[in-house]
Amino acid sequence: MSAPLIEASGIEVRLGRRPVLDGVDFHVDAGRLVCLLGPNGAGKSTLLRVLAGDLAPARGTVRFAGRPLREWQATALARRRAVMTQKPAAAFDFTSRDVVLLGRYPHCAGAPGPRDQGIASEALAAAEAGHLDGRIVTTLSGGENARVHFARTLAQVAFEADAHPRALFLDEPTASLDLAHQHALMRLARSLAHERGLAVVAVVHDLNLAARYADRVALLAGGRVLLEGAPREVLQPGPVKHCFGVDVVSVHTGEHDAPALVVTG
Repeated sequence: MSAPLIEASGIEVRLGRRPVLDGVDFHVDAGRLVCLLGPNGAGKSTLLRVLAGDLAPARGTVRFAGRPLREWQATALARRRAVMTQKPAAAFDFTSRDVVLLGRYPHCAGAPGPRDQGIASEALAAAEAGHLDGRIVTTLSGGENARVHFARTLAQVAFEADAHPRALFLDEPTASLDLAHQHALMRLARSLAHERGLAVVAVVHDLNLAARYADRVALLAGGRVLLEGAPREVLQPGPVKHCFGVDVVSVHTGEHDAPALVVTG
């Protein structure tokens, strides 16, 4: 069995005296979609930032492709992993294509060339944002803006032809999207994992979205991973009650392996 693409051990992050992450061990395999779940303040976004290399932990180590993140040069890491933050926004009057092309700068010397432009077009189409090409991003709705920034991450890591494993980190990517685009994004994320071999890590609040599309889910609370595994094993009434404090029932629709969850109290 090959080693995980991303492997974290003993991760501690503190805000003053308060532990945000408290001794977390976690791993992500190439070719898998993993969803981080938990109540507000559980440490999901912090864990994602640590795994992506955007936040250095107070203690612990994260390895990417077998090397500690601290040993990676910034440009080399940017060629191998992309991050979509919460509420992504551009502060200038960039066009949608300008934003997507930002994902190509780690790969090109100077201005993006014809290949980069082609990848930008492919990424916009994959994110169902092709019709936004040329629009000024400050005029877009929240959902449209989210799709453009998702396309930027795709342009950065999803279309390279070499054999290097890559990773995609998505922090609440569906928060601004309507129902159809929520499922479209998660469907594409799973496809990128399974068909292109990306390791995809997504912070998701909708348990049913995670149940339907994730290969593996992790329940976080109080800065710790309470339970992780296949959705059908983790997203059961007991663990959900323990983590979120609400009663749910599992409904097996027969359409997917994992159950749908319905809140009852």
